[in-house]
Amino acid sequence: MNAGRTARDRARAELTQEIKDTARRQLATDGAERLSLRAVSRELGMVSSALYRYFPSRDDLLTALIIDAYDALGAAVEKAAAGVLGAAKEEPAAGPLDSAKEQSAAAPREAWLAACRAVRAWARKHPHEYALIYGSPVPGYSAPQSTVQPASRVAVCLLGVLQRAAEAGVLAVPEDAAEPSETLVGQLQPLEEIAPGVPRAVLLRTGMIWAQLFGLVSFELFGQFVGTFDPADELFEAAIASHADFLGLGERVGQR
Repeated sequence: MNAGRTARDRARAELTQEIKDTARRQLATDGAERLSLRAVSRELGMVSSALYRYFPSRDDLLTALIIDAYDALGAAVEKAAAGVLGAAKEEPAAGPLDSAKEQSAAAPREAWLAACRAVRAWARKHPHEYALIYGSPVPGYSAPQSTVQPASRVAVCLLGVLQRAAEAGVLAVPEDAAEPSETLVGQLQPLEEIAPGVPRAVLLRTGMIWAQLFGLVSFELFGQFVGTFDPADELFEAAIASHADFLGLGERVGQR
């Protein structure tokens, strides 16, 4: 009986994956706003009523695709940062990169740059999935709470890099960094909980850089640099290095 359930579970998982893969192809050709369960079922040779047993509505399928995209991007960024820091986690989605004072902490700046490069690389490789999570909102769709944790993985990873830098003494608050207002202090509380010890002035700047990082990627991906910064390789590298300076991250490894 257990073997039977395992076989059924495996078959269900395989078909679920096939449904999502088909839906991703539809995203690429028709866009998220035109995603249709009926069209997916036709491509798979299924009756729509059978597909509804897997995804009761278009919004359920969209949510699954959104969570997958956030998780894939988060995993890529976590791997890039951990590859530099030498502190990969068994469960990277559960929180920021763990503090490991006994390990070398000389590379937070390089980890930050690697994480930013991973965002861009993933977006360029998966443009339609990037557009799904960072493009225009899908009309009529409201993301459920289940998307929040996957959506936070990149931010949590970057905050973990800053926390490591603060612990290693290579996060220097820039002299011109403004202290946040009372309103901003309240808004920064979730970030302080994720990365305790990182000064509020740096957390405030992190919010600014977060927007700039994804703005750069979106401009490149959606053709806004055509005729100017195209290709955008050197602009991106200059920008993320400037971002690291703006945050007060220490010098590059080997340049001390």
